[in-house]
Amino acid sequence: MTQQRITVIRGDGIGPDIIDSAIQILDKVGCNFAYDYADAGLMALENHGELLPEETLALIKKNGVALKGPLTTPVGEGFTSINVSLRKQFQLYANVRPVLSFNGTKARYEDIDIITVRENTQGMYSGLGQIVSDDGEEAEAKSKITREGAEKIVVFAYELARREGRKKVTAVHKANILKSTSGLFLKVAREVGERYPDIESAEMIVDNACMQLVMNPHQFDVMVTTNLFGDILSDLCAGLVGGLGMAPGANIGGDCAIFEAVHGSAPDIAGMNLANPTSVILASIQMLEYLEMSDKAEKIRAALKDVIESGDRTTKDLGGEHGTTDFTQAMLERL
Repeated sequence: MTQQRITVIRGDGIGPDIIDSAIQILDKVGCNFAYDYADAGLMALENHGELLPEETLALIKKNGVALKGPLTTPVGEGFTSINVSLRKQFQLYANVRPVLSFNGTKARYEDIDIITVRENTQGMYSGLGQIVSDDGEEAEAKSKITREGAEKIVVFAYELARREGRKKVTAVHKANILKSTSGLFLKVAREVGERYPDIESAEMIVDNACMQLVMNPHQFDVMVTTNLFGDILSDLCAGLVGGLGMAPGANIGGDCAIFEAVHGSAPDIAGMNLANPTSVILASIQMLEYLEMSDKAEKIRAALKDVIESGDRTTKDLGGEHGTTDFTQAMLERL
């Protein structure tokens, strides 16, 4: 059997610490991966003179699977978002952001289990038609939705729901105002929903969806939406379970997938052994499920649940007094 190779991008700030934690856990559970390390972000800019070197892109393409820590895109003109560049480069059209309640967090709700499926390459984040007038008084940007793109992401959401035994898919839109782009998305979502009679289909205007998520989040199961709305909604969902430190992300295309911590690089605590590695541990669980290693994914999830619920060596954001290495050791002992 060929050994699975994983491209690992340790990232900036707290990225190396939390990625190292995830690697130890993957090894402990017996995944037998081979790791190819690659640079991106500020480290790549320092070492290679660019944020996303060709060598890194080649390694991601070669292995088809990557695990990524948080990256910093410098603020200012001339720097394109690294994450947007990766999604475009590898046509990672589906962004999957699950949130799940763990007892022991400072979350406002219990029993949350929601997946946001976000179209990852079109809409307002496509970068089309971005213009600022010479006098700086006007700015424009273009949003583009295609029937093919909308159908791919909605089918992805329904297939995910069916595969995981989920009961409901809610299409989130703004078709009452954005009648062209969001209107096309909603029309396609309705058509696709008819092909899945075993799954309840719902639709909701995005501003109402935000309110409903705060007032009654348990009504949601799987949400599918366009790029900008998905970015906002998935972060809102993370807030329901304790914040971005408790939320992973998967970027999935036809022949490549990148799994990541979705929070920032937190340079203020970099190298201080304070970071909570839960987000990237959850991302590694998503990676294992993608690789059809669900038994190992479930072992890690069970260990993580026990560490957080027991409060054994948890980090400060979880109410504990420990750091990354202690948290990791508590996980390793359970595995």
